[in-house]
Amino acid sequence: MLKRKTLSETIFQILLIMFFILFSICTLYPFVSNFSLSFMTPGEANRIGIKLIPREVTLDAYIIAFSSGVIMRAYMNSILRVVVGTSLSILTMIMGAYALSKKYLPHRNFYTMFIVITMFIGGGLIPTYLLIMNLGMLNTFWALVIPGMISTFSMVIIRNFFMNLPDELEESAKMDGANDILILFKIIVPISLPVIATVSLWTAVGHWNSWFDAMIYVSSNPKMMTLALFLRRIIIENDVLTFSMMDTTERIKPAFQATLKAAVLMLTTLPILIVYPFLQKYFVQGIMVGSLKG
Repeated sequence: MLKRKTLSETIFQILLIMFFILFSICTLYPFVSNFSLSFMTPGEANRIGIKLIPREVTLDAYIIAFSSGVIMRAYMNSILRVVVGTSLSILTMIMGAYALSKKYLPHRNFYTMFIVITMFIGGGLIPTYLLIMNLGMLNTFWALVIPGMISTFSMVIIRNFFMNLPDELEESAKMDGANDILILFKIIVPISLPVIATVSLWTAVGHWNSWFDAMIYVSSNPKMMTLALFLRRIIIENDVLTFSMMDTTERIKPAFQATLKAAVLMLTTLPILIVYPFLQKYFVQGIMVGSLKG
């Protein structure tokens, strides 16, 4: 027989449902509003009030966005940064985590502590800028990838996952003549896909959304502008020069800028929304297993 709910439990459930409904509305409204705004005419876009459904649908903002060489170049720069940056980051973090997970590594605790300290203490912006400048990486693609190639937090998560794997897997492989590199990439990596997928998504989203390092290190080279930096310039800074670089037909007038901003914002957001559902199933498993051992 089902237990009858008390009045306090019923009231709590009602309040909880109302809270999540309100939370969902606050979360979805900005996305739906910008999505609708990107299809509106300039006159409707500047109309005061709630605008969730466009009265007249137009693709002018997307046509200009896709026909603009500046936006497409920024789009390709961001995609290249995500692919190369994520690949290098995962490769180096996997190798570093595998070494730190081995009990027979000499002075393992010292190396781990030395690496973890970097999570709390950084060199600062000016020394980092001077280092990148002296290395000759200013206004180059590598300035966006190499400085943040290794995330200490992510590497520790992978290390903790590796430490939970049974030692018998490696012992049996070594008896068959396998070396550490073969064991890592043929045995450890295939069974560690949950944590690798989780960290890969973190890294990819970080590269996709990053704009500060691009503004600092490649601002003098417009050809290296990423989509996140381009989006910041037209939305936050309202940079007239950036708008003028996009189109030379005088179609981008102040009345039209709102719809174009919304279109660029949607083009920036959609790739992550498309990829996320395919990797979501790895999130809980990767984080929980990777946090069991320290």
